[in-house]
Parts: sequence; C-alpha cells; structure tokens
Amino acid sequence: MNIEQAKAIPISVILDKLNLKPQRTNGHKQLYFSPLRNEKTPSLWVDGHKNLWHDYGDMQWQGGDSIHLVLAYLFYQNMDHHVSDALRWLRNMTGFIPVIRPVIDPNELPKDKSLVITSTNKITKSYLFEYGNSRGIPPSVLTQYFQQAIVLNNSTGLRFHTLSMRNDMKGYELRNEKFKGCIGRKYITFIRGTQPKPDGINIFEGAFDFVSLIAQQNGKSLKNDSMILHSLSNLKKSTAYIRNYGYKNCFTWMDNDQAGIEATKAWTEFCKTEEHLLHVPMNRYYTPYKDVNAAHMAKLEL
Repeated sequence: MNIEQAKAIPISVILDKLNLKPQRTNGHKQLYFSPLRNEKTPSLWVDGHKNLWHDYGDMQWQGGDSIHLVLAYLFYQNMDHHVSDALRWLRNMTGFIPVIRPVIDPNELPKDKSLVITSTNKITKSYLFEYGNSRGIPPSVLTQYFQQAIVLNNSTGLRFHTLSMRNDMKGYELRNEKFKGCIGRKYITFIRGTQPKPDGINIFEGAFDFVSLIAQQNGKSLKNDSMILHSLSNLKKSTAYIRNYGYKNCFTWMDNDQAGIEATKAWTEFCKTEEHLLHVPMNRYYTPYKDVNAAHMAKLEL
C-alpha cells in the first residue's frame, strides 16, 4: 500500500475498525468519539466528501487525512508512528488479513452492564496487595502494571475496589479476590518491550500470566513486545499487531485447557501465513498446571 492508496481509504472505515460509530450526522459530516482519548462528549468531525477529520479536543494533532489519523492513534498508543508504520497498520486493518480460527472459552463470564468505574489511581488498599501476593505478584510488579479502580454497581449502589489494567480501546480489565470482569470495550493490551524493534512477541491469555513472568524475572521488563488478549475472543483482533511487522518469533502462553489447546493450534496456523515467523508454544514449560500463574504459584508453594 502506498501513500495515495492510504489517503483514499475512507476515514469512516478506519473508525469503524476501531469500533467507533457516528454519534451525529450533519449532511456529509459525521461526529464521532475521538479514538485518541477517553471522552464523554464526541469531538471528532469527519468530512466524508473531503475525507478529512478534525478533532476539536486535541491541540497536538488537530486533524488531517487518513494517514494523519492513524499516526495520531499510534502515537497515543505509545507505538511506532512513522508513515511506514501507519501504512502497515492500514494495510493490516483494511486489507487482507489471514483469519485466525475463533476460539470460544466456555468459562468466560458475561459482561455486567450495571458496573461503572468512578475513578482509577495508584494502588493503596492493603487487601489488593494481599491479593497480588496470594497470586505470587509482589507490590513492585503489581503497581507497575495495575491501578486501583473504584467500581460502582448501579443496580445496588454498592462500591468496591479492584485491580485494573487498561486495554488499548480504553476498556478496563478488573480483578480482585472475589471479582473478575471488564468495563468498557473488551480488547487487547499491547506492551512494548525494552528492545527497539524486537524480533519476538509474547502472546499471553491473561494479565496475571504476563505479570507472573515479570515476577519470575525479579520485576525486569521483557525485551520482546507483549500482547495480553484478556479473552480468546480477541484472537482475530490481535493479528493486526503482528501482520507484516517483521517479528521472527511468536511466543504463545496459552492455558493448558481445551480452549487454550485450540488457541495454540490457531496460532500455529496463523504463523504459517507470515513469512519467516516461527510459532513457539510455551505451555509445555508450565505443564501440568493450567497456566503461567498457576505454575508460578506452585513454585512459590502458594
């Protein structure tokens, strides 16, 4: 895909790929929630005739064509944001992407729409640290990757605290000793590795699998990039992060259950469609335990 081809892609198509729908239409112009931040009032206008956008809530990027929109999006996602990166992202999101076989996890809980987050901040509650310790995650690692969220149940009026990890579509994955859920869009969390342009990427099924590996390395960040799926329903969405990027190794850390086995097979099939990409299933290293965290806890005798 070249620059002219990229500029010809309707901005509405790009926003649709980000699961954003028009909130208002005025002739050939449409108003959207901005993909550049979390907002309660839509502020991004798209001119369908000119295929241009303007974000009235952003003073740095403000607006432009489809390439500028993707550059701004990648910038705010803390990802590489050169024109070549934008072209690759557009090719992946709008062009041909090999379909990874869908996997359904029968144990995944339905979303509770009565829950809202009232605030997020650094972790202070002792029982959240205790919960982390019970899973083998020390406070130094817990505070590096999680925040503390106050969750309101609109049905009961009750509030409770959880650990929260934000995903790349501004949703929140929530955990405490008694609760597991998601508020907002269910999506992936991408974490950049310490090595620039690494040749490998780690794919984790859950957040605690990822932080377990960090804890095993005494809190040291991973050199390779990492992606936390949070749900096997995000398998298909994850391919856009990998397609044509140039990774040589794809390390998958799926669960040792039937859904995880199916997901591992799906990754094997997908990696075959990428030139020079080797799939390295890691689940054999924590067999017979269900997942990375379970093996980590067993090692610590928790």
